[in-house]
Amino acid sequence: MTDEAHDTRRADAFDRECMTRAIAAAGRVRCITSPNPWVGAVVRTRDGAIYEGATRRPGEAHAEIVALEAAGPDASGGTLYVTLEPCDHTGRTGPCTEAIISAGITRVVVGVEDPDPLVSGRGIERLRDSGLAVEVGVQAEQVTNQLAPYLKHRRTGRPWVVLKLAASLDGGTAAPNGSSQWITSPPARADGHRLRAESDAILVGSGTVRRDDPSLTVRDYRDPLSPEPGSLDPRRIVLGAAPADAAVRPCTEFKGDLGEILDQLGEEGVIQLLVEGGASVAGDFHRAGLVDRYVIYVAPALFGGHDAGGLFGGHGAFDISELWRGRFISVDRVGDDLRIELAPLAGGGD
Repeated sequence: MTDEAHDTRRADAFDRECMTRAIAAAGRVRCITSPNPWVGAVVRTRDGAIYEGATRRPGEAHAEIVALEAAGPDASGGTLYVTLEPCDHTGRTGPCTEAIISAGITRVVVGVEDPDPLVSGRGIERLRDSGLAVEVGVQAEQVTNQLAPYLKHRRTGRPWVVLKLAASLDGGTAAPNGSSQWITSPPARADGHRLRAESDAILVGSGTVRRDDPSLTVRDYRDPLSPEPGSLDPRRIVLGAAPADAAVRPCTEFKGDLGEILDQLGEEGVIQLLVEGGASVAGDFHRAGLVDRYVIYVAPALFGGHDAGGLFGGHGAFDISELWRGRFISVDRVGDDLRIELAPLAGGGD
């Protein structure tokens, strides 16, 4: 192997390692940045020191600024790794490109381009026009997965839709008498509350509100960056009308076409929508092809008959040839239960 090839392989390894660290930094702020994207950044100085940063709350510093401030003068001559293309416009904060150039960074490694029309290629172009070396696409698949809700929202105007379901091993979600709490274990319910914390809004049908009177708050998950109770509660959406004294209030009530509802929520800044049911609402979203991710918690329990309520209401596939098929994203054990993440075969953000 030539010295040049060896140096190239080392550089590639450094790039992957630093971008992996940036991805991890972004993951730690997942619940606090929306409607801004959760972005991570790393500064690697000329002598190999590493400084990390991640996007703060809306109106506060972006990931690049946090990492550059941590590095201070040592950033000059170094490489900046950032999961998403730096912005080149003034919003609630100034352009990140200006800060990168002023800090003396000589090379920028970007995970993925930002499809937001205010950014889309402009940040990369500005950096290159200023003489910085810019490389795009390092760990792009991992970054795309992490930022899938934001990327979809910026490309389509609609929120990323996560359908959360819980069932027994034989597919039951409610007993014949209507009782359904609790099928899954406390760890699974806490993980479901983490999903709520990551979401800008949560949606249920009015039947679920009348039957279960849920509050739809984040009670069983605490984020170290948002320890105040209620600070991570999503906006609450009801399909239909909620009783005046329902625990879900204050809420927004919607009627009409689901696609039009998604369009409106997207316009109102909802990046991720969590759909929690019931079975009729779940079936409607599923059959309309509006679900980007299915998160299904499966308990080691059996109803043992055919009369338990199922995951979906309404009519399903009539013939085996019409069977909906997806792909498994992950299968994890959560407490005594399994957490299965499923995506449609076409699209789904990956």
